[in-house]
Amino acid sequence: MAPVLIVSALVGSAAVGLADADGDSRRSGFDFMGPQTQAMQGDDTSNPGMLAVLEGEDIWNRKAGAADKSCADCHGDAARSMHGVAAHYPAFDTGTGGPINLDQRINTCREKNQEAEPFPWESAEILALSAYVGLQSRGMPVQVGDDARLAGAIKAGDEAFHRKQGQLDFSCADCHDANWDRKLGGSVIPQGHATGYPIYRLEWQSMGSLQRRLRNCMAGVRAEPYSYGSPEFVELELYLMSRSRGMAVETPAVRP
Repeated sequence: MAPVLIVSALVGSAAVGLADADGDSRRSGFDFMGPQTQAMQGDDTSNPGMLAVLEGEDIWNRKAGAADKSCADCHGDAARSMHGVAAHYPAFDTGTGGPINLDQRINTCREKNQEAEPFPWESAEILALSAYVGLQSRGMPVQVGDDARLAGAIKAGDEAFHRKQGQLDFSCADCHDANWDRKLGGSVIPQGHATGYPIYRLEWQSMGSLQRRLRNCMAGVRAEPYSYGSPEFVELELYLMSRSRGMAVETPAVRP
């Protein structure tokens, strides 16, 4: 499909008048879904992402590795020890001297403290444990973006968000800043706030990370996706979360 055809598929008008009483026009992807999907996310007995959360709780309490330790052996009750943690990721890591996301933090802890093999990227195990940890921050405001050590990485993510790429010569901003609330291929374009990952996506019929979603977008504009865990993806994640600062964590969110 040529770029002009994709542009012509953007129908409707951007909802620039939706600012709330505080003048904040940011909207979660939740606000762009139909009532049935919103109800699915809002009810823990209907939210399919909660199955991953239950599996994550089991992994949290399961001993692993040569150290024969569980997450709970060090951190105790996740509802207390992990309360608010996910709201701060991606975060600065002293070991690497740069940002790491929550999945990377989990695997670092797994390797160093449990002496176990890291979970593969996008595996059911890492998604489940990330969802379980993320749930402990649900409803809390995103707190990413105030660490001066990450200023350079946030700038790099900002530049990536606005950089045109691929055969279609599109940037993330072309859709999520310039055309949000319009439709592309019958689906409403959200603003791109990453407040609910890992998410259960109805299109996938499974859980998925933010990096999986970003790879889908890059493939959609016919660009070569970055590898999972690449610095470029983590910087982009960091920027997306920093622009969502103050919005509520929704993990595990449901999306179309």
